[in-house]
Amino acid sequence: MADPNELQRKYREFLDLMPLTIALAGLPHSDGGKYYSEEQIESRIYTLKYAYKHARAFAKDSIQR
Repeated sequence: MADPNELQRKYREFLDLMPLTIALAGLPHSDGGKYYSEEQIESRIYTLKYAYKHARAFAKDSIQR
């Protein structure tokens, strides 16, 4: 089982990077009352995962310089 402190640190990192991740993903907001299909949701999640990967790499690179 993962160390609770490490898990909390990773969660905080995730939350801290979320605004940058969302900006990088460039996904539009949904219209009120409009629901996405399962395929659309999966596509949006893939985009967010890819954007998070790059946001995290950008933050690490920026800190190391």
